Amino acid sequence: MMKKVSFIALGLCLQAGGVLFAQQKDYPIQPVPFTQVHVNDNFWEPKMEVNASVTIPYVLAQCKAHGRVDNFLRAAKMETGDKLSDFPFDDTDIYKLIEGASYAIQVKKNPELERSIDTLINIIGAAQEKDGYLYTFRTVNAKKPHEWIGSKRWENEEILSHELYNAGHLYEAAVAHYQATGKRTLLNIAIKNADLLVRTFGYGKEEKYPGHQIVELGLAKMYRVTGNKKYLDLAKFFLDVRGPKGETYNQADKKVVDQHDAEGHAVRAAYMYTGMADVAALTGNEQYLHAIDDIWNDVVYRKLYITGGIGATNAGEAFGDPYQLPNMSAYAETCAAIANVYWNSRMFLLHGDSKYIDVLERTLYNGLLSGVALSGDRFFYPNPLASMNQHQRSAWFSCACCISNMTRFLPSVPGYVYARDRDNLYVNLYMSNASNIALQSGKLDIIEATSYPWDGKVDITLNPEKAFDFALKLRIPGWAQGKPIAGNLYAFADSSVSPVAITLNGKAVKYATEKGYAVLNRKWKKGDVVSISLPMPTEKVIANDKVKDDQDRFAFQRGPIVYCLEGPDNKDSLVQNITVSKAALTNAAFKPRMLNGIEVLTMEGKGTKRQLNTDSLLKTNQQVTAIPYYAWANRGPSEMTVWIPYKESASRPQPAPTIASKAKVSASVPNKRMWHALNDQYDPQDSKDSSFPYLHWWPKKDTTEFVQYDFDKPYTVSESKVYWFDDGPWGGCRIPASYKLYYQKDGQWVEVKNTIPYEIAKDKYNVLSFEPVTTTALKLVVQLPVDNSAGIHEWAVK
Repeated sequence: MMKKVSFIALGLCLQAGGVLFAQQKDYPIQPVPFTQVHVNDNFWEPKMEVNASVTIPYVLAQCKAHGRVDNFLRAAKMETGDKLSDFPFDDTDIYKLIEGASYAIQVKKNPELERSIDTLINIIGAAQEKDGYLYTFRTVNAKKPHEWIGSKRWENEEILSHELYNAGHLYEAAVAHYQATGKRTLLNIAIKNADLLVRTFGYGKEEKYPGHQIVELGLAKMYRVTGNKKYLDLAKFFLDVRGPKGETYNQADKKVVDQHDAEGHAVRAAYMYTGMADVAALTGNEQYLHAIDDIWNDVVYRKLYITGGIGATNAGEAFGDPYQLPNMSAYAETCAAIANVYWNSRMFLLHGDSKYIDVLERTLYNGLLSGVALSGDRFFYPNPLASMNQHQRSAWFSCACCISNMTRFLPSVPGYVYARDRDNLYVNLYMSNASNIALQSGKLDIIEATSYPWDGKVDITLNPEKAFDFALKLRIPGWAQGKPIAGNLYAFADSSVSPVAITLNGKAVKYATEKGYAVLNRKWKKGDVVSISLPMPTEKVIANDKVKDDQDRFAFQRGPIVYCLEGPDNKDSLVQNITVSKAALTNAAFKPRMLNGIEVLTMEGKGTKRQLNTDSLLKTNQQVTAIPYYAWANRGPSEMTVWIPYKESASRPQPAPTIASKAKVSASVPNKRMWHALNDQYDPQDSKDSSFPYLHWWPKKDTTEFVQYDFDKPYTVSESKVYWFDDGPWGGCRIPASYKLYYQKDGQWVEVKNTIPYEIAKDKYNVLSFEPVTTTALKLVVQLPVDNSAGIHEWAVK
């Protein structure tokens, strides 16, 4: 049986722009707002400064360059024409930018940025229709409307229109802007839109659920700020009307209270679980709690990456089956990591258990932070756990949700440090800060000093206005207690546990533990100093045997940081061929000038290479270097792996050179990072195998394409083998309609004279024998299917 959460009447007063609204129910535990937590460390403060000074202006410029602002200008009739950007949800990039800028303004005043935001809000207001409807893709009334939006309002909401998704992000931005500046300009726009939703949706009216969840979170925030219970009621309606006749993809195949496993699109799912937590806290709904408790266990015990990422597959950007956690093809979308933080934060506020903060911290320092480059202007959409040079952060995506989401999230990080419940003060995350906190019996200033996450020593100075009794609850991370995370999905290879020492004013103190917290309950006076020392040995993490992709491998973790091997730091820029013994000793050293300052791990390992005409491997001892996962891909495309083989059978020896592997590749695919897949000498398990690189022409259909090898010298060849990529039935690639092979002769392309018929089949090498030719180049000319694209795993030549 699930343990019930007791909802209590908190009589909570939420302040926004000087207005107070009393509420009878909310989370039993409340976060200390980030505006009261002033982070001044060497890890997070520089990252938040880069976000404010680089990322936000950069994203604003990109939004202008890629039509996001023009969408609103044209909807407002302030600009002529009906050209729109790529997707109906592009409006949310502006909303998320405003939200992030509002947070950043609270952290550090920026009059110029505030003026830019005011200008955007004026444009948004002008684009809003008289009854409150705000959706530029319909209001512009383009001659050729986007196919997703439907012929009338809300028609395609349950599918792809994203009208309610846009509204949700509008509400979150409006509340943030109001609380940051006290201005009601955007809030009034949001209220007008929310009132339209209240009039439109409900039982006996429009009985539709959001195709992409987030409006539920936004409505809960609007309720907290305005006190209008109709917004909370509508959030609950959007949850209750969902399912059971919809799709698994957006969690509409069951009623939300009947869902007990994580399924479908990971971002949609985590936003929905967060919304369920919000509505449960505000209404006391126990059924929502039972559902999300079960779902949380499903994710953490069976579907969570070691980096905290969620969403295993690019097919639907979705959760996979239990223990399906591929590394190179991991989706682990940045938006999903952010949503995972939101969800786990809410779960902690409901239950007060540190295991939720363990997941939050793991995600925050690893699978979320990897989403943005150190420079602040390059971004990941998926966050893979292995690479063979095919991954690189991008300057922009046509679907830019992850970019604008990072923009709004980073300035809010201080809001996850502390939480409070009457006279209980929770210290959840460790970072240097100066904060002012109000508890039930008094106020206090708190100063935290630490070099976390590189060092586990934390000093906390408490300065209450007057001496008073309260409980200080210090989170002891699971990784400091020999357990990387709740459940048995991951474990440390060496489970020895060192005690966590805590001192008060220099003297050791005994403490009780409660739900993962060290509890110090006493009358605190000004100048009291509590010090906690979290042991930070380098741990080797082993995955559950059911995770086939991680068998015979381990991952390094030190403190909250997960590590990876990356090409630039290792011999021959290779890491897939490395093995490291489970008994290997590691050395940790801080490198202040490397990747903006990181703790680097070094150890002894072995590299393996294949040799021509023999099965024996060439093995060499070498130093192996590991860096924090979040910092990879800041030095160009490279090999990378989080999970390191400790058995040779799990490694991928460097292949011996062949005619094809030495060839220069070219293709009709513009993304040159895909070209290397043709001759990387990886044999796929089947045509849909996405665990290693492949080349594809998606979204092209019914076109003639090519791939080409230019050799380093003339070779006599008589056989070609091609392994087609086909991700049917869900993906967009199928085996081609036909193909031909040509060789270069006297500057001309001549078709080879095949001695066996051309074969086109899935899940095998398609071998073509032909009369021997001596040439310096070969070309495959491929005819794509009428209704699909095509791709190639590997092309070998003899």
